[in-house]
Amino acid sequence: MSAVTALEMEQVVNAPGSYGEVIPGTGKSSHLAGAGEYLSFRLGAEEYGIEILKVQEIRSFEEPTKIANATPAVRGVVNLRGVIVPIIDLRLMFNLPEAKHDALTVTIVLSIAGHTIGVVVDAVSDVNELKANQIRPAPHISGINSALCITGMGVIDDANGKQRMMILLDVQAMLTASGAGILDLGSP
Repeated sequence: MSAVTALEMEQVVNAPGSYGEVIPGTGKSSHLAGAGEYLSFRLGAEEYGIEILKVQEIRSFEEPTKIANATPAVRGVVNLRGVIVPIIDLRLMFNLPEAKHDALTVTIVLSIAGHTIGVVVDAVSDVNELKANQIRPAPHISGINSALCITGMGVIDDANGKQRMMILLDVQAMLTASGAGILDLGSP
């Protein structure tokens, strides 16, 4: 394994619309989140972000119809204007403790590769526009099965001059990754 040269790192950092890690010996960046708008939401105390272009709508939480033998993260399905939409609880998918649903709990309806799917989150925060220099590579931590779905860490300056971190997710990878296997892209 070769070391990353300063020139390779500079090429990635200065690439238009890209901020990423360098794959050693290639001079190319790994797959990281790009500049753009992200819908931020909360699960517990943590803030997450997904590309706004994947969001179809945001709805107040309604209890879905249960599906027998579904994985625990699949809460069931809802009928959304004639479309049957599977509802995934991200708290359960991320192995967080189940929470009581309240007035802030919402379902984010996503459009992914021709599929409509809903994800339950504790609350939606905001739409944030992130520039390339605000996105950092996600840390590589062994033993955590999140490498496929975390595409970066957004660094946002708040009104008080403090910085906060937003975990940027690739929802398509997250829902199709082996282990989750919730979304089957083979059939619409």
